[in-house]
Amino acid sequence: MAAGEEVLAKGWVRTKRGNKEIAFIALNDGSTIKNIQIVVDKNPETEAVLSKISTGACIGVRGRLVESVGSGQAVEIRASEITVYGECDPMRYPLQKKDTSFEYLRTVAHMRPRTNTFGAILRLRSQMAFAIHEYFHSRGFVYLNTPLITASDAEGAGQMFQVTTLPLENVPKDKKGRPDFSKDFFGKQTSLTVSGQLEGELGATALGEIYTFGPTFRAENSNTPRHLAEFWMIEPEMAFYDIKDNMDLAEDFIKHLVKYALDNCYDDVKFLSDRYDPELIERLQSVIGTEFVRLEYTEGIKILEEAVRNGVQFEYPVSWGVDLQSEHERYLVEKHFGKPVILTGYPKDIKAFYMKQNEDGKTVRAMDVLFPKIGEIIGGSEREADLQKLESRIDELGMSRRNLEWYIDTRRFGSCPHSGFGLGFERLLLFVTGMQNIRDVIPFPRTPKNAEF
Repeated sequence: MAAGEEVLAKGWVRTKRGNKEIAFIALNDGSTIKNIQIVVDKNPETEAVLSKISTGACIGVRGRLVESVGSGQAVEIRASEITVYGECDPMRYPLQKKDTSFEYLRTVAHMRPRTNTFGAILRLRSQMAFAIHEYFHSRGFVYLNTPLITASDAEGAGQMFQVTTLPLENVPKDKKGRPDFSKDFFGKQTSLTVSGQLEGELGATALGEIYTFGPTFRAENSNTPRHLAEFWMIEPEMAFYDIKDNMDLAEDFIKHLVKYALDNCYDDVKFLSDRYDPELIERLQSVIGTEFVRLEYTEGIKILEEAVRNGVQFEYPVSWGVDLQSEHERYLVEKHFGKPVILTGYPKDIKAFYMKQNEDGKTVRAMDVLFPKIGEIIGGSEREADLQKLESRIDELGMSRRNLEWYIDTRRFGSCPHSGFGLGFERLLLFVTGMQNIRDVIPFPRTPKNAEF
């Protein structure tokens, strides 16, 4: 819109200031990081309205766009009529002008979207979700909805939230004194899913290339800045992809998302960079313009062991066979290579049962994409397509076959090479926004002892 046009603006007041003759209101409707300045000439009529307006109030303003004489905006609205939709008590409003900590804002998560920071984060979250669907749709992938309630543990870790309608004050027991899940709603023990992968594989072996995108749950009693109990996962599964194809797709996918953020959300990214992380934009650009390192786990361990010999101190010890910690992953990415790394060929003993075993009998065709400041952002593998090897691995780990027969059927009837990976949506958002805590990139974080709002 150009100066001279009559407009109607509705939104929430960020600030109100002025002098005896004039008032300035910064108004924001949530669609952009940028406020529109409202200029109000003071008189007895407008004074009565202005007395009802404070930070947080919701108002509508009719007026004319005029060129701004102040800095920070090209145009402003010279108000002719103001409607107050909702007043805001300045003494009780939890978002004061002074800077507030992220810890405090988590206690008022129902109000924090009104801050500039969380407005930017949530717009980025929305745009990234759209970019994910657009990426896969443009490449012919089928969007598959996998169940949130499941009787199988995809990760084999057992850290799952149980779903039950049994009366907790008097749980029915079987002859062995265990809860009798035959009397439960589903007639068996069920939980919230930790992954849509197993069902995703069913889709891939019928539809070719699919992806899932939905909430997942993990009952892990962890309070680190990188863990949530409820989080979102993007999990593509592709028939006829080997581990190299899988790595190529993961690298292209994440570069596309980062570029999309810079191309379509630059104002929000720049705000977050200016406010919290001066290196954010440079870091995002560096990911787009570089080829990821492909590194065998064994070689990675050698690099880390050499670093220890040269005086680098890690909190967790390094040796072949250990599951790498974030500090190890970040050393490889940030210190040794200075670029993202895709680590492959992990020991089979630290990876899931469904990963394809290499000929050495010790490693599997797993892959983790490691990013600066984050560590692992994507985890995946070529899946074990051989029926005998898959069954042997399940038995070796002592897993129950009862809830996995449907999965094993994909190897009995028309098995094919296939691969897939999982991208933690909130991990991606940590990287794109530069935030330090994963609780600050999801609207309502679910963590141990915290299920507010």
